[in-house]
Amino acid sequence: MTKNNWLLTLLAVVLFVVYAIYFTGWFQPKTIQIRSTYRNLHPRAAREGVLPALIFGVNRQMQISEIRVVPFDGFQTNKNILPLWHLVTDSNSIPVKTFYYGQYIRGLHPAFKGTHAGSLETNVPYLIIVTSDRIKGELKFELK
Repeated sequence: MTKNNWLLTLLAVVLFVVYAIYFTGWFQPKTIQIRSTYRNLHPRAAREGVLPALIFGVNRQMQISEIRVVPFDGFQTNKNILPLWHLVTDSNSIPVKTFYYGQYIRGLHPAFKGTHAGSLETNVPYLIIVTSDRIKGELKFELK
């Protein structure tokens, strides 16, 4: 090969590496994007003082291996804080894209037998941590 061919080959490799790093997601860690909303499922429930249903969604349908909801302030100081809602799986859970707070999801069970989702308070920040295999996502949310 001539000197020009080596130079053009080297330039093509450098351009490919720059493209791969800056314009693709090949080298970025995978994360789960979580969103939350709350809705009044029953119109009369708001007048009776019942909190609306808290709904979570992830960016794509996936098999979730763990869900944890913890108080945000307590989690900042103690990573092992007791969660308000903690579901884990032993095998395969069904693929989901949305779920309610406290919902039973087939394939997931409470981490501590006999426990249920704790009640959430308004104007208190919480953190939900969703794990699917090695991919993890977190979202800070608050009921208003």
